[in-house]
Amino acid sequence: DQTVSMLAGPGTALLIDFDDHTSRPVPLALDDAGQALLVTDTRVSHALVDGGYGERRADCEAAAAALGVPSLRHASRATVEALDDDRVRRRARHVVTEVERVREVVAALEAGDWTAVGARFAESHVSMRDDFEISCPELDLVVGTALEAGALGARMTGGGFGGSALSLVPLARLDAVVRAVDTAFAAAGFRAPQHLRAEPSGRADLVD
Repeated sequence: DQTVSMLAGPGTALLIDFDDHTSRPVPLALDDAGQALLVTDTRVSHALVDGGYGERRADCEAAAAALGVPSLRHASRATVEALDDDRVRRRARHVVTEVERVREVVAALEAGDWTAVGARFAESHVSMRDDFEISCPELDLVVGTALEAGALGARMTGGGFGGSALSLVPLARLDAVVRAVDTAFAAAGFRAPQHLRAEPSGRADLVD
């Protein structure tokens, strides 16, 4: 979050490499493509100090140690699938496939292939839900409902166990997606979510 706040540019996403501490802008011409990024706050609080985050970090460190690599960034799907412990294997599989998805999303954005971007979003959520196990019923409901209502893709974002979901939605379907999610939450007895259309803007700056 801090890196994006310092280095973001209007109309772009920011690809950050935490291995070599480099970053570069990636085109994110949403308006030109008739697309929108919809952030839906489930209003479910998530506490990263309750052990869930630490447990997953420990699993990933155990996987890296078992594979003899400094981090899972340097592992492959094939080596990860050979891990004996099922939980550790699933945690590592999420990390390795998520790195692959980031690369694929960057390539898709550069090619203007929004369908592919949406597909990677959806795959990412399934991985976070099933392999990393950091989703929750409210997040799953946002994602599933948004896809049914016409979003190209949707996924939870942030640390998990609550918080927000991010949907890639054609502008023509934006209002319908918002209505569908609100209706689904009401039917499930969940607190009403909040929505924000996110637009890529420039970095933070000092204001006199």
